[in-house]
Amino acid sequence: MPKMVVSIDGVVIKDVDLSKERTTLGRRPYNDIVIDNLAVSGEHAILLMRGETVVLEDLNSTNGTYVNGKTIKKQQLNNGDVIEIGKYKIKFMSEPDAASFEKTMIVRPGALPPVPAAPPRPAEHAASVQGNIKVMSGAAAGREVPLTKVVTTIGKPGVAVAAITRRPHGFVLAHVEGASMPTLNGAAIGSEPVTLKNGDTFELAGTQMQFVQT
Repeated sequence: MPKMVVSIDGVVIKDVDLSKERTTLGRRPYNDIVIDNLAVSGEHAILLMRGETVVLEDLNSTNGTYVNGKTIKKQQLNNGDVIEIGKYKIKFMSEPDAASFEKTMIVRPGALPPVPAAPPRPAEHAASVQGNIKVMSGAAAGREVPLTKVVTTIGKPGVAVAAITRRPHGFVLAHVEGASMPTLNGAAIGSEPVTLKNGDTFELAGTQMQFVQT
């Protein structure tokens, strides 16, 4: 089944299977692919499935839709094409198992949802380090969430979102979206990912957490 893999600054934030004839993309919450960012129009673009063919059509958006760096109005997508909308990149994957990205998890302030089951990972993506997040404040204080995924997103979509990405030698924290920047050990992080160390505390959208490397 074709899918769209959404990322920003190299951090994957979601992937969406294209299972319908019409898949809408935009900032409004009723879209099939929601990107809550002012660079994205309320109804930005639509993806049309015609048999095994997928066509992307821009819906007269304010900032335009780009495919592989070129602005488009309507274009058939090929496997691996990259759609650009503002700072977001959306990779079109038409071949089964072509992407090895894992789904992300949102940790909302005050509540921790169950961790969704992750699809099997190829052996080459096995982690050499392990870690977890310990929630220090709010209703979920004391809960721990294992960082078993390649990318784990935290925060409140539309307000402030950050991502913790597992790398071969450790974990890094990066700001994804929102005016509120994450703080690490009391200091706001910049635009570049920062390496997490055992015992580091960070805060996002009013929730304080601690990184524990195991």
